[in-house]
Amino acid sequence: MKNKLLPLGLFVVLILLWQWFSARGVVAFWIVPSPLDVLKVFPQKSDLIWHHIQPTLLAAITGLLISIMIGSLTAILMDASKLFKQLIYPYLVISQTVPVIAVAPLIIIWFGYGVSAKIFMVILMCFFPITLGLFEGFQGVPVEQIRLMKAMGASSYKCFRYLKLPASLPGFFTGLKLAATYSVMGAVIGEWLGGSAGLGIYMTRATKSFQTADVFAVILVIIVLSLALFGLVAALDRFFLSWRYRHQDEYIEPKKLPQ
Repeated sequence: MKNKLLPLGLFVVLILLWQWFSARGVVAFWIVPSPLDVLKVFPQKSDLIWHHIQPTLLAAITGLLISIMIGSLTAILMDASKLFKQLIYPYLVISQTVPVIAVAPLIIIWFGYGVSAKIFMVILMCFFPITLGLFEGFQGVPVEQIRLMKAMGASSYKCFRYLKLPASLPGFFTGLKLAATYSVMGAVIGEWLGGSAGLGIYMTRATKSFQTADVFAVILVIIVLSLALFGLVAALDRFFLSWRYRHQDEYIEPKKLPQ
C-alpha cells in the first residue's frame, strides 16, 4: 500500500502546484493550461474526442495483432534455423535504428494517407519487442532439458510444443507489454503524416489553432489508452501464466536461523 500511495501523493502535489501556478498567471494559458481547463475539454468535446479515438484505436489494435503474427513467426523461424537467424537478425536491429519520422515520406508514397499507413507504422514499432522477447524465451531453454526429452524419444515438434513454447511465454508477454504501449503511440505518429481522423490529426489541428488544453487532453487520452492495452496484456499474462504467479505467491522466504 505504501508503494502505491507515495507515487499517488506525488502526483496530487504536482497537479496542485500546476493549478496554483496557472491560476496566478505565471505561465500564459495558451502555453500551459490549468488542469481544470484540460478537464473541461472532455465534457465540452466528448463527441469530437470519441470520433478521433476510434480510428486510432482501430489502427493500434490491428497493427498490434499483425505484429504478433509476424513477430511470432519470425522468432520461430529464427529458433528453428541458424541460417535464417544469421540472415534476418541484423536487419531486425537495423530496423530499430532508423528514425520513424525519416521513413515517413516513403510510407506516404507506399500506403498513402489511409489507415494502411497507420497500421504499418504500428507494425514497424511493435514487431521487434515481440520477436526479440519470444526468441530470447526460446533460447533460454536449457540444452540439458532438450537433450533429456530427445533421449526419451520426443520429436522436435514435441520438444517445441511441450518444452520451448511454455518456457518462452514469459519473454513473449514481456515483449507484448512493451509493444502494447508502443501501439497507440505508433498510430498517433502515423496520423501526424496525414489523414482525416484520429488523435494525431486532432492534436495537429489543436496545436495549429493554439488550443493547448485540447492538446493536453489528447495526451491524457493517449496515456489512458496505452495503459488500458498494457493492462489487458497483463491480465492475459496472469491468465496464461497463472502457474508461474501462483508459485511466486506461494513462495515463502526462509526464516533466518537464531544465532
